[in-house]
Amino acid sequence: MLSYLIRRLLLMIPTLLGITIIVFSVMAAAPGGISAQGLIQGQDLKPAQKKALVDYYNKRYGLDDPAPIQYLRWLNNVSPIGFTFDDDNKIKSFSFTKGSDLGESFNYGRSVSALIKERLPITLLLNVITIPLIYIIAIIIGIKAAADRGGSFDVGSNVLMLGMWSVPSMLIGVLLIGFFANIQHWQWFPTSGLSDRAAQDMTYLPNGMSFVSIAKLFVFMLAGTAIMVFLSQWSKRRTRTVIATVVGGLLGALMAYSHPETLTLNWVLLPLLGAATLLIIAWVDFPALRVGGLGLIGMSIGIVLAFMWMPETPERGYLLDRMWHLVLPVIALSYGAFAFLAKLIRTSVLENLEMDYARTARAKGVSEDDVMRRHVFRNSLLPLITASSGILPGLLAGAVVIESIFSIDGMGKLAIEAVNSRDKELILSITLISGVLTLIGNLIADFLYTVVDPRVSYD
Repeated sequence: MLSYLIRRLLLMIPTLLGITIIVFSVMAAAPGGISAQGLIQGQDLKPAQKKALVDYYNKRYGLDDPAPIQYLRWLNNVSPIGFTFDDDNKIKSFSFTKGSDLGESFNYGRSVSALIKERLPITLLLNVITIPLIYIIAIIIGIKAAADRGGSFDVGSNVLMLGMWSVPSMLIGVLLIGFFANIQHWQWFPTSGLSDRAAQDMTYLPNGMSFVSIAKLFVFMLAGTAIMVFLSQWSKRRTRTVIATVVGGLLGALMAYSHPETLTLNWVLLPLLGAATLLIIAWVDFPALRVGGLGLIGMSIGIVLAFMWMPETPERGYLLDRMWHLVLPVIALSYGAFAFLAKLIRTSVLENLEMDYARTARAKGVSEDDVMRRHVFRNSLLPLITASSGILPGLLAGAVVIESIFSIDGMGKLAIEAVNSRDKELILSITLISGVLTLIGNLIADFLYTVVDPRVSYD
């Protein structure tokens, strides 16, 4: 295993070289190429000013050199070992300890490493929240759909997942902002950014709440959760569905009442939407989904009612402000991925349910739940692991759209700005990071194969 790991790490070097060469070649072949003239194109400058600016860029970044020389210089800078240069860009010596330098951004006038250090944690935060959410939802829905093959949950989830996968994330982002952040509808969430400016001066945790208000919030939250969980476990399916439908209709009516300016749309659409949502959750013959869905709705109702009846207006604090800003971007970034993975896990589980080892386990008297949990589930993870190798770089690419829509200053937005400004150093550095993430994802997937399936060996 160690020798395989070393080989894979060594193979990453030519792969990354190939990726960066292709990107650099595309930039060099584009109209304007990688030159000082391309950087100042469109600026309203006098001829003398243009010449001075061109000379400055050429001297500072070596843009008057041939494209291969520019690429080799960048490669030498990012490599931890290589040549060192003097102030006139002449080779001074060869060093094994010179360190890696990603260069300086043309557009920002700052070091690329500082920009990435500032933006990368934001994108990683989105991914750290999104990836577990994607896998948890996808595995639960996929296994239940496979176990209920041909049933109402299987058919309904297949239609829903196909519909979600068909809608592009950019459209979902715009719709989420239009309905849930628009003052004309339900202004529940902010339209942009990851925090308000005032949040920088807030305490980390909520502040300004009396002990009575905190107790009220806790009691209302527990009461709302307990009531809806009790409803979700009601044995009479029709009764719990009718009660949940009525509650959903009332919630929709309350939302319509809070925004009376569009009476016709709100008073018709919102009660129907609320009733249909709770009807589906309560009718589903899947206890985990019912308890989780209705419990979350009950907790939300309790929190809203508690804040409505508080005598003071508490300060939400930095943590809650950040969570409040993250809700819509996380939804827009994750919905399509778990729709795809849920379909993938369903197909894999169905294939393994028909395998000989599953039939043998049933013939020995093993219950269907044990067959699924102890035999089928583990083998069904192999296609999921294969797909997971592209999830991390895929989310980084998806964040390009989502971060632009929600005005989040992450790596995705930085990549768009770099391309628009022809920022060579920044584009190549972002490409290098994306390539590293892709290769690391593939390496982790190979390692997980041996964990899930002991028959796989790289010795």
